[in-house]
Amino acid sequence: MRFCILANVMDRFTLLKKINERNRGTFMQTLKIEFTDIGDDFLIARMPVTAAVHQPDGVLHGGATAALAETVGSSAAAIFCNQERHMLRGIDVSAKHVRGVRTGYVYAKAMPLHKGKTMQVWSIEITDDEQRLVSSCSLTTLVLPLKK
Repeated sequence: MRFCILANVMDRFTLLKKINERNRGTFMQTLKIEFTDIGDDFLIARMPVTAAVHQPDGVLHGGATAALAETVGSSAAAIFCNQERHMLRGIDVSAKHVRGVRTGYVYAKAMPLHKGKTMQVWSIEITDDEQRLVSSCSLTTLVLPLKK
């Protein structure tokens, strides 16, 4: 798999900086999501676990986890497609939560399961600071041609 047109003209550090800058003033900034690594077939982001993303009982809210998963999966899908001709829309996100987290960071790694012409399916694993699985997530995106 190859990076999109953007990635073909930038090194990975420049691309990560551009992705992080693009998120200013958005929900991703509100959640303090930061993209930290990218490779030929993955994208990684992290999010701090603080009271701002806790449930009332002091553990990471599943909705915040799902938002992190959708963010990294959608961003990966956008990076790895031809954005000059297509746009993407998430059509399904699911999360299976297996561990609670109270502090530190959670890390989301998006990897493609299927990258077709009209649909992409991404696996996103959310782990904690000790690399223990927190949630297993999936995102399906629809690839649509841009209207001229």
